[in-house]
Amino acid sequence: MTEQMEEGVRKRCEREESTASPDADSDDPKAKSGVTLSRSLGLISGTSIIVGTIIGSGIFVSPKGVLASTGSVGLSLVVWALAGVIALMGALCYSELGTLMSKSGGEYQYFREAFGNAAAYLYAWTSVAVLRPSSLAVISLTFAEYTNTLFNLCGSPVAPVKLTAAAALRDDRGCGQLRQCHPRCPGAGAVHGGQACSALRHHYRGFVKLGQGYTTVLATGFENTIDNPATVSLAFYSALWAYDGWNNLNYVVEELDDPGKNLPRANILASILVTAVYVLTNVSYLTVLSTTELLGLQAVAVTWADRVLAGATIIIPLSVMASTFGAANGTAFSGGRVLFAAARHGNLPEVMSFVHYKRRTPVPSLLFTIFLALLMIIPGDIGSLVDFFSFTAWLFYGLTFTTLIIFRFRTPWRHAHRAYKAPIVIPVIMVLVSVYLIVAPIVDEPRIEFLYAALFVVGGLLFYFPLVYFKLKIKVNDHITVLLQLLMELVPSAE
Repeated sequence: MTEQMEEGVRKRCEREESTASPDADSDDPKAKSGVTLSRSLGLISGTSIIVGTIIGSGIFVSPKGVLASTGSVGLSLVVWALAGVIALMGALCYSELGTLMSKSGGEYQYFREAFGNAAAYLYAWTSVAVLRPSSLAVISLTFAEYTNTLFNLCGSPVAPVKLTAAAALRDDRGCGQLRQCHPRCPGAGAVHGGQACSALRHHYRGFVKLGQGYTTVLATGFENTIDNPATVSLAFYSALWAYDGWNNLNYVVEELDDPGKNLPRANILASILVTAVYVLTNVSYLTVLSTTELLGLQAVAVTWADRVLAGATIIIPLSVMASTFGAANGTAFSGGRVLFAAARHGNLPEVMSFVHYKRRTPVPSLLFTIFLALLMIIPGDIGSLVDFFSFTAWLFYGLTFTTLIIFRFRTPWRHAHRAYKAPIVIPVIMVLVSVYLIVAPIVDEPRIEFLYAALFVVGGLLFYFPLVYFKLKIKVNDHITVLLQLLMELVPSAE
């Protein structure tokens, strides 16, 4: 029965591939062994993905942490600007790696080439099981909390919040996460445009106040600056958390048109744009709020709106909703590509590397990531989980910058053509920054949970050796693969 189903799937796929879009055909022998991903992203849409995933809820809450760790208005603005420079340098490193190795999966691909399959598997294990779905769940829950508060749904108890968060993942009528199964998503531009508009609204209103002479707080400059380097370093940690997401386009580089040109341009453009937005937003906050007020507020933007927007304070919840929804949208779009890439190399179930025969998008990997995010929404309180795994994210970043240095000296990559080449000093600086950001939270406040997170990462080897290294076969996987092919109209992908 299984053989008959497989034969039916094969024949149907052959028929459908012949009617697929013209660019599905290729003279490349590798392309004929499967369906390639649709290159539907350009410079503007690529930049939107990066901006959309960076500007979530961080800019609405991080200013408090940065100011508390710097002590002065002047140094806090310097930290926001320098954090943007660090994000830009990271983006430059990823631009070289992405043009050197134009395959979906980001860090997974770089680790596999530099350190071997086991290291790549551990990254995929951590990213697929925790980092991506938990981040998606937290962003969706933030969106839900503001949505329920805005519309006063049932007094905002727990159940409606979780249902709204699940709906944000499920929404396929606007441009929700399941809509990402389609290669082109017109609503994405509107979502990310909403984020940019909300930021511009902040700037416009804030600078109107600045022009009216509200400069008392900004005029204090570097007064009361904290001179303890360890304390100031925590400000960078808070700011860089708000900038996280600058590497997301590397996960979908196979779907980017002309990556040799568009990847560096999109990374640079998005980093500069977000840095400008963040610095100007903080200036806008400080035109109407004192440092004491800002440090004592849980929701900086809400109080800012009460002072500046008067009767239009509803704009702030709407802005947060647009920002978090856009961030969830971009995170879901890029998050499933690590699972897709790992499955394509046999590190995870093969069906996760399959694509829809006509839309040419990795539907199974995307749906699985969303499914895990839905499971994490159920308990709701996963913020501590994200905090304890945040240092592992910078561990992987540091290793990624190290791979760039390795590829500069290792054959055959040292002689490979590079559409873009970052100055060697940049990855060296980023390795040092990563080491510091890994060590700082552990030294500042050592907790047993950091050890648990590290053990979880290494624990992936318990699955790697039997399932990947020794190639233990689970027979039911074949039946599941055939069933999903029939239900979702899937075909193998070409690398």
